[in-house]
Amino acid sequence: MPSPRHDALVKMFEHRPELAVEILRDLMGVELPDTPLVRLENTTFNTRRSDDIHADMVLVLGPSQDPAHAIIVEIQQDKSKAPRQLARYAAVLWLMLGCDVTVLVICPDRATAAYYAQPIESGLTGYRLQALVLGPDSIPALTDPQEAAAHLGLAAMSVMVHGRDRKVVEAFAAALTDTDDDHALKYTEYAYSMAAPEVRRLMEEIMTSTDWPVYTPFAREHFGRGLEQGKAEGKAEGEARAVLLVLAARGLDVPEDVRARIIACTDLAQLETWTTRAATAQALEELFDEAGGQQG
Repeated sequence: MPSPRHDALVKMFEHRPELAVEILRDLMGVELPDTPLVRLENTTFNTRRSDDIHADMVLVLGPSQDPAHAIIVEIQQDKSKAPRQLARYAAVLWLMLGCDVTVLVICPDRATAAYYAQPIESGLTGYRLQALVLGPDSIPALTDPQEAAAHLGLAAMSVMVHGRDRKVVEAFAAALTDTDDDHALKYTEYAYSMAAPEVRRLMEEIMTSTDWPVYTPFAREHFGRGLEQGKAEGKAEGEARAVLLVLAARGLDVPEDVRARIIACTDLAQLETWTTRAATAQALEELFDEAGGQQG
């Protein structure tokens, strides 16, 4: 059954398919077609006989009418899938698209990585598949915030594998504050979902000490509380400005001490009362008469 870690890894590659290309080309030295065209393909494909084949992710490099290369990404946390099935995936996709196919297997567990790294005998003479496996020993421990910011997907996986090293989590947290990626918050979700419980606690400790809002169950509560407080403060500021604008529009002079009192007030009900009175008051004193009664 898929786990939160499995789902987070799949979503991370779906969010940015180029990550698979970068891992294969830059981290594992695989020669791939040089094309800016990378698209997600339907993950279910058919042998044209009877049964469908469903992979975790399929992406295609090159134009749809003339694909240059296909990559199958599989997330394997245990040895439950027969390696021969991966060879079958590659063969069927090759038949469908007519281009070369690489199988990339992401394995957070060392024993599982070693299992799928072995050459796969397909059962068809002459056809042996060598899947490319990214295991924990292949995922670098990113401790440089700039490097982590440049490779957020890899940084999230680094937290998954090496997160017990405080410097890795600190680099990841710093990278999120420095990056221009509009989807940076998603990587916090990915990393948190993939991490072990003790790494999650370390993330919560480090990331809640920064100004960065994060979408973890722990931080969601605290960030949400901060958002509500911020919204309330923003409403109060807006209402205070409204009081002053109405007074100014009616030509009433507002001394600095009165202005400071209005701006400092955070009681929305009081501010609304002052706004209503400001619309009809003939003198500034009427704003704070005993009928209003409350100090801001």
